[in-house]
Amino acid sequence: MSHLLYRQAEPSDIPGMAQLRALKRGTKEYWTDRITQYFDGEHNPQHALPSRVGFVAREGEAVVGFITGHLTRRYGCDGELQWIHVAPEHRRSGIASELLRLLAVWFVEQNAFKICVDIDPSNLTGLQFYERHGAVTLNPHWLVWNDIRTVAGQSSPNVTA
Repeated sequence: MSHLLYRQAEPSDIPGMAQLRALKRGTKEYWTDRITQYFDGEHNPQHALPSRVGFVAREGEAVVGFITGHLTRRYGCDGELQWIHVAPEHRRSGIASELLRLLAVWFVEQNAFKICVDIDPSNLTGLQFYERHGAVTLNPHWLVWNDIRTVAGQSSPNVTA
């Protein structure tokens, strides 16, 4: 694998993000529109607040992974992980973990510590990934990090060294 670059997503990354998302369902055109609307604040998940961000992993000119999230009040959370996707040939390489860490740092910068994520209960790989990174069950379709600072590499005020 060549050198990976991680950075905040830019509008020029949306087609690559859409292409990855379309591998799961829908079309690249559908996801280009949906992701653009999400960043423009025209597609708003329930209880979403305006602040949102995305990060990409790029290998050369290709987007090989991305994550997005926003501030929210859903389920009493401060933030929500909206989408995460890594190209199949790059899975289990640490890209998803690094993208999650970058999003966690952004949430901490926003003073958002309780973060939730919607997950299909049949998605065992996704469940294991989130649980490995400290998420716990909120309800049958949602997991939560009660303090995302642990993922961001920061300890919470309640943790003593």
